[in-house]
Amino acid sequence: MSAASAIDFRPDTPEFLRDPFPLLRRMREEDPVHWSPRLKSWVLTRYDDIKAVCLDKEVSSDRLRPYFATLPGAEAARIGEIIRYLTHWMVFRDPPEHTRMRRLTSKVFNLQSMNAMRPAAEELAQGLLERIGKRQEIDFVADFAGPLPALVIMTMLGVPREELAKVKRMSDEMALFIGSSRMSQDKYDIAERATKEMAAFFLELIQDRRKKAQTDLLSQLVHLEDDGDRLSEDELVATCILLLFAGHETTTNHIANGLLSLLRFPREFDLLKENPELAPRAIEELLRYDGPSGAQVRIVKQPQVMRGKALKPGDRVFIMLNAANRDPEVYEQPDRLHLDRGGPAHLTFGFGMHICLGFPLARMEGQVALPAVVRHWKNIALAMPEERIEWLNSMVFRGMHSMPLRVGP
Repeated sequence: MSAASAIDFRPDTPEFLRDPFPLLRRMREEDPVHWSPRLKSWVLTRYDDIKAVCLDKEVSSDRLRPYFATLPGAEAARIGEIIRYLTHWMVFRDPPEHTRMRRLTSKVFNLQSMNAMRPAAEELAQGLLERIGKRQEIDFVADFAGPLPALVIMTMLGVPREELAKVKRMSDEMALFIGSSRMSQDKYDIAERATKEMAAFFLELIQDRRKKAQTDLLSQLVHLEDDGDRLSEDELVATCILLLFAGHETTTNHIANGLLSLLRFPREFDLLKENPELAPRAIEELLRYDGPSGAQVRIVKQPQVMRGKALKPGDRVFIMLNAANRDPEVYEQPDRLHLDRGGPAHLTFGFGMHICLGFPLARMEGQVALPAVVRHWKNIALAMPEERIEWLNSMVFRGMHSMPLRVGP
């Protein structure tokens, strides 16, 4: 048996979830285009291959509609609201549909509007730190990394801040469907109810903005028109759900993973603390080192050969973004955190036409949050051994359920 064929890719084991990088390193070295019988999918782990797939027009992001089409009628009806709204997410569409929706949404959700949120993000971060007060034991995810991005995107959309708990619950329940391809039916049911509730929540806000526009992003989306083209009501609701969901789930993990990475490398922690002007470059390195996006999925449209492997139309491909970000052919000492690294752009947000629409917002929030945290407390330490931390059971999201800390003087 060859070394490559001996690889047993099990992405749901506690060992892999805690530290996927040793297995990803082995796959990158021995079998970078790996067929997983368990996933019935190809798994790619090299930077150049993954970047090429992101740019390949013969590889599709329209992966939900073919899956939904295979479901028996009763099962499809059971997740009707998920099908109704997630099929309108631009991340699951190819051109020309993707091009149209991204063009319309980018009219209001763009670099200028995202960067304009920096003062609000700074205020919200400071408010969360003040709310923690003198407590010396906290859950960094629940107390800071979770609420901050949710509050930022809610403020941007015009969702009342007092709805935070409700929004977070609905989003977490939707993640049961979006974040994992293998799950029990009851999780589908929970995600379906949450999607229906989230849609009703936004429909009410949309109707309110139609009657009386405000200065928020939601009002701009509702009244958006470009050469007579507008978002349909389902597209509008779906876009709001996408912006809210994607606007905080990934950034929560980005901020928490970033702090954990800094705790592993005390010299880099001190470097950021003493040199806050290093934040823009430091955040890029933290996103590279242990980013919040484990994988994206594509579907092969045309036959092609990659590193001697024949990929057939309909084959599913997992592009392992964090594996690409540790490729030694691209990064020197890739398993070391070096905040002043520079060099080639990481692939955490994807690449090409499907690069994450909100990546400037996530980047800015990291630049605000992590320097504020390392300045705020003289001492920050994990309150449990790192190996006991429970990670999300997901190939898509790379993050922790909770991150207990001891903080203070």
